Parts: sequence; structure tokens; C-alpha cells
Amino acid sequence: MTNQNPNEDIFTSLADPNSTSADVLDQIISHFRETGQPMELFEALKMRTRIRLGLPLISPENEVKRAEDIERQLEQGLLDACRETGAMLIQLGRVGEGWMYLRPTGDMINAKKLLSDVDISEENYDDMVQVLLHEGVDIARGFQAVLDHQGTCNSITLYDQTIIARSKEDRAAAAACLLEHFYAELCEMVRADIANREAPAAPDESLYDMIEKRQWILADGGYHLDTTHLASTVKIASILEAPEQIRKAWELTQYGRRLHHQFQYPGDEPFVDFYPAYSTFYSILMGENVDAGLTVFQRKARSVNAPEHGTGAMETYVDLLDRSGKHQEAIEIAVSMVPQEVPAQRIVPLLLEIAQKTKTIDDQDGFTPLLQYCKDKGDLLGYAAVLDASRS
Repeated sequence: MTNQNPNEDIFTSLADPNSTSADVLDQIISHFRETGQPMELFEALKMRTRIRLGLPLISPENEVKRAEDIERQLEQGLLDACRETGAMLIQLGRVGEGWMYLRPTGDMINAKKLLSDVDISEENYDDMVQVLLHEGVDIARGFQAVLDHQGTCNSITLYDQTIIARSKEDRAAAAACLLEHFYAELCEMVRADIANREAPAAPDESLYDMIEKRQWILADGGYHLDTTHLASTVKIASILEAPEQIRKAWELTQYGRRLHHQFQYPGDEPFVDFYPAYSTFYSILMGENVDAGLTVFQRKARSVNAPEHGTGAMETYVDLLDRSGKHQEAIEIAVSMVPQEVPAQRIVPLLLEIAQKTKTIDDQDGFTPLLQYCKDKGDLLGYAAVLDASRS
């Protein structure tokens, strides 16, 4: 038995001699929608746009140049066709093809909404990760899919190779997934260890509760998960701001501090003494021992040789001042400490973001030192941007 042609029955209704070409196209479009034929629908939608503009249904090879307003309407019609066709393809499970049609529309919100209804499976995994993660439609969901399917190691590699170059928002979305995943996995392993040796830990005990109450857990030089993954997670999580996530990152540093010294790898400045330094970093963000902690990073910022070790120590201190609510001080420290060889174009956008926050604080003006910095560096464009922001 052969499959029936899905277009066979419509030809009878199209034969009506009273139908206009526009009527015929409307019927065909409705038919393609009902029968789920996305490619054919795309071509029919393009034809309908052309006929509405008084153009032949099929563009001749030697078609004359059209007026600018006609070109704009054709382009809009093409984008509308892409939008509908892409949506149909995704609803049919053809994710990669659907994205090819949706991409020209630039409508990431619509694409994210459409893909939220598609479950990630072994069959569509590659296409979903490509669109969600690498195309930036939904970084968090795409990165979570990599965590679920390929594990922590591959996910950290992906972050270091790809995500690190994306926007702060995208990096934070991926970092949150990694932190939650690793923290939950480590808690599960520690709980199992405890249950094998004594009475199980209470359900509401956090990671810190479990290791603080049971000093023996890491006393024999053991560990529960790959210690390089622990260090990477602690470092990557530093971009996060939610209090509950900051707390979890801090708890990971407390676990790390209890590891045998052979598993406590040095970091880059100002985190050479890796777990103690990150413990202080997260403690500041938790509002604990803030002044003492800031003093530690202030000393690092002033003592670390920037030409040899980079500007990480200074940037970390400025970031902590900003995140501790000391916005004015953060700007003043930055402009006074930034190395001469660092171009103004690199630092002005960052400090401009901080300066915006000083507008809500009485008797503070983060724009004045930033304007002076631009003048000193001869940065006319930066000066104009700061001046505009100060007046808006």
C-alpha cells in the first residue's frame, strides 16, 4: 500500500474558476499549515508577499530593480516566513533546520520559548546544544545539558574554551549550573561516606555542616570528587552574586581547605594560596569580616607586580569594593592603580558601570574621577561616553 500524496485532495478546491491568485495562495498556505509541510509553507508565504506587492509569484532571473519601500516589504515578508517556518520545524522536532530559519529574525526570546517545549534527547542532543549553548539562545539550559550528558570534566573544558569569552550574563548562567551540579554531587558523596561509617547525616545538613561536625571525613587524605574539578568550580563561581550561591561556593572552599596538601593546587594572583584566598573572597561577599578581608586583597593589589602577574589582583580588589557597596572607592582605586600600559578603552566601560551605581548614593559622584582619567589618557570617546552617562 502506497502513502497518499498529502497534496492530492486540495487540487479540486483550487480549480474554482472564481478564485483569484491570492485566494489560491491562501488556500495553499492553510493546507501546508494543516499538513505540516514547513519548506513548502515557506515558499508559499514568500509568494503571498510578492503577489500582495503586485510582483510575479516567481522572481524572474532578469527582474528589474525595485523601489526601496518594495524591497523593505519583501524583506519583512521573508522574515515573517522565516519565523513561521522555523517555528513549525522546531515543533516537528527538526531543531537544527528550524534554527536556520529563525536565526535571521534575531528573535532570541521567541526561539527560547519554542525550544523550551522540546525535550532534550539522545537524538536531538547535538542540535539542541548547538542552538541553546553555542548560538546563545539559552545558555543555562544548554550548559546544563552538557553537564547531564557529558559530565563535569567536559563541561569545565567547554566553559574554559568557549563560555569564558561570552558576556558576563552568559558566563554567570553557566557558572550557576556548574556550581549547583557540583555542590549537589559532592553533598551526595559526602552523605554516602558518612552513612557508611556512622549514622546518616540529617537531611538539612549542608556540606559545611557535615564536614565541620565530622573532622575525620578528610583526615586520612581522601577526597570524594575530582579535586581539580573542585578548584575549577570554586574559581568559575566567583562571578555569581546570588547569596545562596555565594554560600555554596564558600562551603566548597571549606571542603578544599581540609584536603591533603597535595590536592591544594596554587592559583593565580591574588589566589596563589587558593582555598584560603577564595574563602576570604566569598566571606566578603557574604558580609562577614568585610573590612579585614578587603585589607587582604588591598595588600595584594598594591604589592603584586602587574607587568609580571597581570592586573588580576587589582581587578579583584576593585570588584570586591564594588560588590561590597563601596562604588566610589572602587572607581578611585581603579583609576589610581591601573597600569599605564592598559588602554583606557579596556577599563572605562567597566568603571562606567560602577559609576552608574553612585547616582543612588548621596554625596558620591563616581563620574568626576572617571572624567579626569579619560582626560589624562587623552580618551575623547571615553570622555564623551562618561559625560553623557553623568547627564542622563
